[in-house]
Amino acid sequence: MQIRNFSIIAHIDHGKSTLADRMLEATNTVEKRLMKAQVLDSMDLERERGITIKMQPARMVYKPAQNSSEEYILNLIDTPGHIDFSYEVSRALNAVEGVLLLVDSTQGVQAQTLTTLEMAKKLGLTIIPVLTKIDMPHSRVLDVTEEICKLLECEADEVLLTSGKTGEGVEEVLQTICKKIPPPRDSNKDGYRGLIFDFQYSNHRGIIVYQRVFDGQIKKGDRLEFSASKRSFVALEVGILSPDEKPVELLGAGEIGYVVTGIKEPGIANVGDTLRQEKSAIEPLPGYQRAMPVVWASVFPESQDDFTILRQALDRLKLSDSSLSYEEESSGVLGRGFRCGFLGMLHLEIVTERLRREFNLEITITSPSIAYEVTWPDGKIENIYAASRFPEHGDKVSVREPWVLGQIIMPSEYIGNVMTLLYEHESGVVDTEVFSDGRTLLTIEIPLRELMRGFFDKLKNVSSGYASLSYEIAEMRPANVVRLDVLISEEVVPTLSRIVGLARSEIEAKAIVDRIYKTLPRQMFVAKIQARVMGKIIATKKLSAIKKDVTAKLYGGDITRKMKLREKQKKGKKKMLERGKIHIPSDVFMKLMKSED
Repeated sequence: MQIRNFSIIAHIDHGKSTLADRMLEATNTVEKRLMKAQVLDSMDLERERGITIKMQPARMVYKPAQNSSEEYILNLIDTPGHIDFSYEVSRALNAVEGVLLLVDSTQGVQAQTLTTLEMAKKLGLTIIPVLTKIDMPHSRVLDVTEEICKLLECEADEVLLTSGKTGEGVEEVLQTICKKIPPPRDSNKDGYRGLIFDFQYSNHRGIIVYQRVFDGQIKKGDRLEFSASKRSFVALEVGILSPDEKPVELLGAGEIGYVVTGIKEPGIANVGDTLRQEKSAIEPLPGYQRAMPVVWASVFPESQDDFTILRQALDRLKLSDSSLSYEEESSGVLGRGFRCGFLGMLHLEIVTERLRREFNLEITITSPSIAYEVTWPDGKIENIYAASRFPEHGDKVSVREPWVLGQIIMPSEYIGNVMTLLYEHESGVVDTEVFSDGRTLLTIEIPLRELMRGFFDKLKNVSSGYASLSYEIAEMRPANVVRLDVLISEEVVPTLSRIVGLARSEIEAKAIVDRIYKTLPRQMFVAKIQARVMGKIIATKKLSAIKKDVTAKLYGGDITRKMKLREKQKKGKKKMLERGKIHIPSDVFMKLMKSED
């Protein structure tokens, strides 16, 4: 049998999973009676949202002609389409020789299309252009074909036309994969080497590694090791995924399959690592790199009784998601929790939703933040993502922050709205290009902190949902940011501190003071709520005291008695104001956090 390894790359919601369904059906990999929508999307969240979160391999056996004895093994690695998971896409592309570049004929080339295409080009992969959703009444086959031809510098007859819904053109796609995507290269090493592109976790069997064999072969009982962690183990089982796990005797060079490790500790397996024989001198495959967190947020259990369960839940998620990072921290208000690092806002949302669903945890998430590079007066450089550790005004430090290079594709009539949005988020336009269909491609640069400040949602709003955005971290630049502290009764509440852009500091200060004013219960004395930036109070509100009529039980009598009681109450409240401290209940703090969502 001949082997063809390939991925499907596309912008989110361009029909990638649906096309994969039709290919599994056409090759009889999954029986028709067992077929369901998004068959490769195993998580409930993937099905509900209609997106792929975790990459999933599937092995198909295909005969190009019914009467022919020639058969092909087609190994598909289905990949996520959202920008947050582009790291996983890059690792999958290292395990294949070719890709299907899928473009929705109703939408045309989108921002993420360009990003993933660039990855494939850099790796020298064979690219097969495929136009899908051609059965839709508002599809623009000719216009979008022209876009693809310009993008790939190819001829119109090289663009395949398909419909994931009806199955039209799927047979031609399968045949083209066999013809154009090259077979795996011949193994040039004596020993075994496999590239890990994903892994899962089983309570009974431990970590199950998904890997592409580049050299040698592997079988059950072999002693193997992870080249990065140096942890060794015995292969309890090896097999293929079609798409369910099927044990086999061995996996040879060029094949894609799984290995059951039996390891049940987090941090051992990593996407991009090399699997090899124990104590082997063979060098690891190139390209090993850990996924770096982009967004940080603290996660606290609503009940401190659940702290241990939260730790165990994060450990479990880490076993199947190497890009998740976390460390324990403590808050005077919320108790013990974890500072977690995520690949982006969607990754944060997915992880926290899984904590709630899969582990029945009620949790509180603090405002997301990014890491700033701070150079202290002694020359020490530190990455700081917690506002409470960020330098205050007057410290002789320099601060740098990550900037992003992004691409926005949109109909030209929305360019005015988008330019206004870019100005509001401290970003600028690097380059502009107009497509043949009238759409505009903007190449922009923007601080990462501004991208995290609801930029995605606002972009969709100002473009009526038509704009698409893709980005990559570009470089570190000097940061014009300040620390915003919140004071209640003239005492700083560290958990409410945050890092904000200097230009927006007054707006942010007024907003948080207003939220606290509306959320904090009234006390027995007047509570002053303030926001401080660079040593100055720039927003303030007073929460009036609870009023109690101390003379309510007095009937008639001398008026001076009532006056004395009121004067005594007044003096008492003055003393409470001078000495009193306000304790913010955890449930109030949780409401404050949720009001920022």
